[in-house]
Amino acid sequence: MEVERIEISFDGVAVRRGTTEIRVSGSFGPGLHLVSGAVGSGKSTLAALAAGLLSPMEGVVKRKGVNTSMLSFQFPEWALTGNTLGEEIASYGLPPAEILAGAGLLGRERDDPLSLSRGELKKLTLACVMGKTWDLLILDEPFGAMDCEGKRQMCRWINQKRSRIIILCTHEQYILPRIDTLWEFEHHHLVCRGKVPDSLCSWKLAPFGMKTLLARGIVPANISEEDILEAACRIHG
Repeated sequence: MEVERIEISFDGVAVRRGTTEIRVSGSFGPGLHLVSGAVGSGKSTLAALAAGLLSPMEGVVKRKGVNTSMLSFQFPEWALTGNTLGEEIASYGLPPAEILAGAGLLGRERDDPLSLSRGELKKLTLACVMGKTWDLLILDEPFGAMDCEGKRQMCRWINQKRSRIIILCTHEQYILPRIDTLWEFEHHHLVCRGKVPDSLCSWKLAPFGMKTLLARGIVPANISEEDILEAACRIHG
């Protein structure tokens, strides 16, 4: 039995934001895609296009085999629908106790979501989003407002890859999950660098540690903290 192909593709897509024109072309298939770029380069615009919340002024966005999709917003309060943490979790059809435990909020089922800190609220909404399986999952700056341990937990959730296509849009450079394909915005144009690790040498926005390793001819297996540490150990190995 032939498995239906799943992908989201951008064919000559262009959007204008004020005086800036953002251009997106390329196809996202199964796996984890990192979209990097400076603040204001077009990452959130890409997320909105992928989710169908924004229509292009040129080109077309095509979806094949995508029956379920989710966009996790940069600002978690935008997605709130419940008056308590329990109600918010129930709106996703998930068991409150399990999600609260995963988010480090056990016993706070009756609390008002707006009583949480920004980091706590972000972790709660992401625990809900990552608690389900999607054909297409778009994560817009999921690491914002999180401390280092929160970012590492988010990486663990992402690395489970419960969803078929994950588009991770972020300017985070130091605590990242292992990825399959690398993209970046260059002068507001989305460029596909290719599969990891082959694409790392062409990653213009690579973090300092990555650039230092590459300059010494050492290519990490991937971009996670563990991969960078393993590669750094080769220098002294």
